[in-house]
Amino acid sequence: MNPQVAALRDDALANARIALACLDLTSLNDADDEVAIDALVARALNGSGRPAALCVWPRLVARARAQLPREIAVAAVANFPDGALDLGRAVADTRAIVQAGGDEVDLVLPWRAMLGGESAAAGRLVTAVRAACPGQRLKLIIESGELPLPDIVRHACRIGLDAGVDFLKTSTGKTAHGASPEAARTMMQCIAAHPRGAAVGFKASGGIRSVADAAAYIDLARDILGSEAVTPARLRFGASALLADIERVLGGAVTAAASPATY
Repeated sequence: MNPQVAALRDDALANARIALACLDLTSLNDADDEVAIDALVARALNGSGRPAALCVWPRLVARARAQLPREIAVAAVANFPDGALDLGRAVADTRAIVQAGGDEVDLVLPWRAMLGGESAAAGRLVTAVRAACPGQRLKLIIESGELPLPDIVRHACRIGLDAGVDFLKTSTGKTAHGASPEAARTMMQCIAAHPRGAAVGFKASGGIRSVADAAAYIDLARDILGSEAVTPARLRFGASALLADIERVLGGAVTAAASPATY
């Protein structure tokens, strides 16, 4: 095999394995029901390896948890997808997740309220949710693609970091603009600079569909947060379509026909 192609294949395989280990396999369709969750669990258990977590609606946490081994976490969304400035709703969602056996909470920051000058109220909501799930991993979705300037992305990150979140997450996947390497760089730099940064992770979500997409974020995490951060404890990908490409790559689809630009 051509050395360049062999190196390309090896890089793709390594990135596919990392992406799978760090994958939050996600289903957040409005019509999701127990049948949909059963199918999601089957995908998680019958593929090339185990993802880090399944991410579902709060009402379906118990169904997922009952079918999964403990090494696969169950995550669910709170204040989703709109990120309203409704502390009661956000806390109620969170308590429902905890009571159903959920391990992780993906909370939407009230980013519109923040943009409207209500940063303190947005911070109080995040703090209240943190208090409502003390034993669970809390990921804060800042909806980075809808924030117009890097300084605003940084401000959103600081709200979450100061409130004690465990992860910063790019997007809900429900808006026109999802994750981007530019926003990810800013978010990771905020994590690295914060006093709690060594304990905080990053999650890319919204438009992550291929191993090539994931590789860009893996490289950023390694460069900014360090090689030790390229693990499920500090790096996640929120996606459903990504698993198909991971399995394609792990199945040997990267061959001499693949372009170096692909991976």
